[in-house]
Amino acid sequence: MALIDDTKAILADLVAFPTVSADSNLELIAYAAERLSACDASLHVMRDESGHKANLFATIGPQVDGGIVLSGHSDVVPALAEEWQSDPFVLREADGRLYGRGTCDMKGFIAATLAMAPRYGKLGLKRPIHFAFTYDEEVGCLGAQHLINDLTSMGIKPSVAIIGEPTEMRIIEGHKGCFEYTTHFTGLEGHGSRPELGVNAVEYAVRYVTRMMQLAADVQKMAPTDSRFEPPWTTVQVGQISGGMARNVIPGHCAVEWEMRPVSKRDADHVKSGLQTYCDEVLLPAMQHVSPEAGILTETIAEVAGLVPADANEARAIVSALTGQDDADLVAFGTEAGLFQSLGMSAVICGPGSIAQAHKPDEFIAISGLQDCLDMLTGLEEKLLA
Repeated sequence: MALIDDTKAILADLVAFPTVSADSNLELIAYAAERLSACDASLHVMRDESGHKANLFATIGPQVDGGIVLSGHSDVVPALAEEWQSDPFVLREADGRLYGRGTCDMKGFIAATLAMAPRYGKLGLKRPIHFAFTYDEEVGCLGAQHLINDLTSMGIKPSVAIIGEPTEMRIIEGHKGCFEYTTHFTGLEGHGSRPELGVNAVEYAVRYVTRMMQLAADVQKMAPTDSRFEPPWTTVQVGQISGGMARNVIPGHCAVEWEMRPVSKRDADHVKSGLQTYCDEVLLPAMQHVSPEAGILTETIAEVAGLVPADANEARAIVSALTGQDDADLVAFGTEAGLFQSLGMSAVICGPGSIAQAHKPDEFIAISGLQDCLDMLTGLEEKLLA
């Protein structure tokens, strides 16, 4: 069977696993592990605390440092069947495209790596090739954070990571971080006719957001003059505010869901410390003057490091040689790449499909894009034999 046909068949299997982030990915991980085991790969399956999610880290080749990681996340965003022209969890081919949830984000890349695994297994590699398939990327890169800790504890030290997010096979060498939070306000309920006797959690949340927007303006002015990001500054935005029950009841609870996409750690620290100081010196004293039990608690959903462009980047050099591209770009969306970089690996993002199709009804990947990915992975054989 031709590589592209094998890849399409594997992709059909992967799409059939409805690995929405809220659900388990264990069946997909078991499927991938079985295919890789047949190629004599060594396997590490690491479950999360719930036991319903798992990462897979597999190696073909010698157990030495300096390997190349091919990384993809197994989870997908939800798909409402009524918004699709066909079942989102059944692969459909039409007009040179493969439709299905996760086809481009990012089961297409995973399918291509699994199709290549038997070839890698027969080559007698000098340099190991690693397969890293994670859970819960879509809700904060939780699986990759787990994986990085496990690799550290096991002493596994790859040197290159290629993250196959959909870039239309363009080389991406940088993106901002993605920090996500929920700030909870606990006030004191009461009758709306006597607001001075209560602590209005919604009003204090609004004041908090106002201060947040002032800090957002600060970091916009702090943007590096040579920044290649679009926009060039750290962004801060509120996604949801929820609180209160009726117009004549002082709300006792409110939650603000917000995110920050920092260009630098300096910017992130400026926003976080500015908000904490405002809470400690202004909001909390006023709240607790009325009710000592009043409080503000910020819950960290995720703090995923950005991918920092580096002058010396072996991953970029390898992918550039394989694809013939001289340039590398930056993107606005976040990935797991910065986590691999935090372990000292060089990292780039390069994969089939377009981010414009991700998270949408009738998500698809072009078959030609899958073939381009297979061409890159086939070319990688030479790097693994050197």
